[in-house]
Amino acid sequence: MRDFEYEAPTTLKQALDLLSQSNGKARLLAGGTDLIDQVRIGRLEPDLIIDVKKIPELNVLLLNDQGLRLGAAVPCSRIYEHADLPSRYSALADSVHIIGGIQIQNRASVGGNICNSGPAADTTPSVIALGGVCVIAGPNGNREVPAEDFCTGPGKNVLQSNELLTEIRFPSRPSNSGSHYRRFIPRNEMDIAVVGVGASVELSSDKSSIVSARIAIAAVPPTPLFVKDASDALAGQTIDDALIKKTAEAVKEIVSPITDMRGTKEYRVHLSGVLTERVLNGAISRAKGEKLDYRPGH
Repeated sequence: MRDFEYEAPTTLKQALDLLSQSNGKARLLAGGTDLIDQVRIGRLEPDLIIDVKKIPELNVLLLNDQGLRLGAAVPCSRIYEHADLPSRYSALADSVHIIGGIQIQNRASVGGNICNSGPAADTTPSVIALGGVCVIAGPNGNREVPAEDFCTGPGKNVLQSNELLTEIRFPSRPSNSGSHYRRFIPRNEMDIAVVGVGASVELSSDKSSIVSARIAIAAVPPTPLFVKDASDALAGQTIDDALIKKTAEAVKEIVSPITDMRGTKEYRVHLSGVLTERVLNGAISRAKGEKLDYRPGH
């Protein structure tokens, strides 16, 4: 590992000043669970690492009638240990439950997972499905980017060298709504998704039809994908097995995966359909107030 400078600012302004002075040679550390390994193997060679864990704006965790504000440095364990958050933003809780082991979950953050911008990130599909918006701070103030537009390629995103992600904001959850996330992995622990799918639904007052839905998929396209056409087609439809299967087939038609060591193109297409069915059924069950017989990571 090459030498680098380390700073731990306590204000957002200090962090932005350090970024502006670094000439693009700085890297931000929230949990560091990806960054440290990438520096160790020489994939990244920063001159400066800026630890953002002490900045108040990046540690906000506020849930109220207006929605959810999730600071970019909030560790995963704070999310699933929250009294009300897992029941209202279930897909997000599903995701953070399966990022590494408990030691990793006490450090890793949703903001860091998104900023790492891996195609197989576990939290990004859930953030997209739940309508998350990324709040980005820079020298000229804040700007907001929908989560589905944040990642631009494998390991790449919309952040400029003098900007940082401060928080992710989610709209309030409507009545009769539910969400779910699942992934398929070759091993039961500490592995990367072959396919991951997140979905959120809002049902009609009698819970017989879908008012709106959002489906997102990871590890299949180069960036986590909001499957908008398939999601929009669910609106106003009566819930039955045929509708779920039709949606799964639509997702399979949209995705265009690659073959790699974790799975072939054909296998990923098949899994995309299987997981879409399971995740939609899970989200609908939760929206109906039913108990979902689901073990995180399986």
